[in-house]
Amino acid sequence: MSLMIPMVIFMQQRLAERANKSDAAAMQAYMKIAQPFYGVKSPERKEVFKLARAHTEVNNVENYRRLVLWLWSGVYREEQYLAMDVAEYYKKFRTIEVFGVYEEMLKTADNWDTVDKIASNLVGKLVQEHRELEAKLIEWRTSDNMWLRRASLLAHLKHKGDTNFALLSETILMLAHEKEFFIQKAIGWVLREYSKTEPELVSAFTKQHSQLLAPLSQREAMRIMIKTSC
Repeated sequence: MSLMIPMVIFMQQRLAERANKSDAAAMQAYMKIAQPFYGVKSPERKEVFKLARAHTEVNNVENYRRLVLWLWSGVYREEQYLAMDVAEYYKKFRTIEVFGVYEEMLKTADNWDTVDKIASNLVGKLVQEHRELEAKLIEWRTSDNMWLRRASLLAHLKHKGDTNFALLSETILMLAHEKEFFIQKAIGWVLREYSKTEPELVSAFTKQHSQLLAPLSQREAMRIMIKTSC
């Protein structure tokens, strides 16, 4: 039996010990999803992960892969949160070799609380280091899965001066017609973040395409620059 199975069980047991039905109901209602919660908040969940690291060592990429995916397949939402905690924590295993793990997570994710972190913190970092992975972003932006389309935008979120603005702007213009709130919001968010690096470029792009970009996207894109000018 893999050593990762006892580690998963250890975390599940610690989560169950800390479960709070009232908080679980509130968390599920807030996220508007069918998946149940234990009702364990972030600080407690992080403590569970800290205890688990003392319990079992994750010493190779295959164990990393197994641990992330086993947690991701858990019944409760906090297990998915732990999967993301694990995926981020072990930086030495966050290589192009495990990109497929992150893609699998994205393809089965069902809301912003998981999609955004995977796209910006995990996928985005690998795309920044391995530009051949931009082909995946091009593939995702035409997906029937709205969350993958959102990920094709948010993968650029933390690239700052390394942002491939030609690809990002092309993706934005491809998706700008969508009425979906989470796409419009992502467009504005990624432009707003890039405006911290290239304010004039973002301002010019937003004004040039004002007839195409949704009002929500434009407001988000210009938010920092409007505050600065006031």
